[in-house]
Amino acid sequence: MLEITLLEFFLRGLPEGFLIFFAVYVFSTTVINLKRYLLSSIILVISVYLIRLFPIQYGVHIILNLIVVIVLAVNINKISVIKAIQTSLITVLLEFICEGINMLIINYIFKVDITNILGNPSLKILYSIPSLLIFLTIVFACRYYMYRRKRLSGVRDGEAI
Repeated sequence: MLEITLLEFFLRGLPEGFLIFFAVYVFSTTVINLKRYLLSSIILVISVYLIRLFPIQYGVHIILNLIVVIVLAVNINKISVIKAIQTSLITVLLEFICEGINMLIINYIFKVDITNILGNPSLKILYSIPSLLIFLTIVFACRYYMYRRKRLSGVRDGEAI
């Protein structure tokens, strides 16, 4: 079981859920609809929390979470199925790469034992912040690039433009 504490849920899960759906919007070049974005992000975070309560092996929860992202992207955010699958895979892979980079830095540069970090919820939250920041930077850089190339608009008053 991969239970997470409520502290992890609020300090890691919520920002990550909102960032994942922001990335899905950016990579699919879909204009952000604020109401749909908020709804799908909150449903994703709750789903991730509930999936982690299942007695399943590590890795299976990732596939289930990916399915949830795709279903939410198609049904709530009205992104085409192909784009939803592509952008969800890109988003999850990019997130794994960012977390891998973070773990390498923690383990090999700072010489901190990963096992101790993963056993302490407070340390896990603290040490996972850099991976979220790396992910956020990459997504915003992609959004900036796409906006400059006129592939992406923005949000105005909560409605898509």
